[in-house]
Amino acid sequence: MSTSSTVDRAFRAALYDTGDTALDTGASLLAADPAADTELARRGEEFVAAAWWRGWQPADVVRIVRRELDDVHVRLVSALIRAQAPRDDRPRGPRWKAQLDELGTDDAPRGDRFSYAAAVLELYRLLLRLPALEPLDETAAPDPSDRRPESRVLGRIRALLAKAEATGFPDEAEALSAKAQELMARHSVDEALLAAREPSAQTPGACRIGVEPPYEQAKAVLLDAVAGANHCRAVWNEPLGFSTVVGFAPDLEAVELLYTSLLVQATTAMTRAEAAQRAGGRKRTKTFRQSFLAAYAHRVGARLAAVAETQVSDDLLPVLASRAVAVTERTDRLFPETTTTRLRGVSDAAGWEEGARAADDAQVRARPRLP
Repeated sequence: MSTSSTVDRAFRAALYDTGDTALDTGASLLAADPAADTELARRGEEFVAAAWWRGWQPADVVRIVRRELDDVHVRLVSALIRAQAPRDDRPRGPRWKAQLDELGTDDAPRGDRFSYAAAVLELYRLLLRLPALEPLDETAAPDPSDRRPESRVLGRIRALLAKAEATGFPDEAEALSAKAQELMARHSVDEALLAAREPSAQTPGACRIGVEPPYEQAKAVLLDAVAGANHCRAVWNEPLGFSTVVGFAPDLEAVELLYTSLLVQATTAMTRAEAAQRAGGRKRTKTFRQSFLAAYAHRVGARLAAVAETQVSDDLLPVLASRAVAVTERTDRLFPETTTTRLRGVSDAAGWEEGARAADDAQVRARPRLP
């Protein structure tokens, strides 16, 4: 029997049936034929390539595998993506390359052949069922005439945010965060002015940022607030656990940095607030945390918007308005149909008060890119 025939039989048995019995049958067939391993890996690379054609990117695939399956599957899919990359026949942009660079390098432990084959088939089941996503056109290389000094500025912002998160002194953290947000807003304004004086081929791009449970609604609201303050638009995909952020490249980078930083700060502040609540005799509750994060997102959004407004002069308004129109048009093309959702579970007064207080203390600047 050929190795291709073994793989085909295993796929017919396991991939189109969600039951454990079918999975066991397919894994048994593969475990009994070591010669089929090469063909099995080749088919996996085909599944990965098919995901790219359906609009997925490396970080998206790793994120959904981590969300739906286990660490062994994350290692398996990372290895498949690394193996498929040299055979990827489409040009990819810098964001795609950065996602490849962030992949883990540890291969999944083989263990016994049956368990390994079962894990591979579980992964392929998921890859086979990935729905089509809005294409983000992550194929173009940067415009060589685009001489934006974003690396140096964003490097300073990262450093400020990292210091803000690391310091144990609230006043210092607040000062560092405020400086970071000011730099971000000024950087966005400088980019807009440069684009007005020296028009380039740059158009709004888009990226996906994971919005992980728990309390993903409140986190999506926070990301939306960060995006809005940085001249971007965010659209949340609740079933798949991410938001798509649309904007110009420097603003997208700023959104990723700041959202990550604010999440770190929110978690730290919430843990501290819960400890104080427990010390006062109150138990930890889900509604407290949900209300805390909702208030945090609401208040931080107001603070970010206020900082952004201080950087805008009257002569800059037409430039920013033009860029806002471009971002809106790109968003509408990607998402012609969107709906609004009501934030649920915000009913804890103490959680709301503590979240608002933490937002007032938060440093509104960014740090390293999301994993």
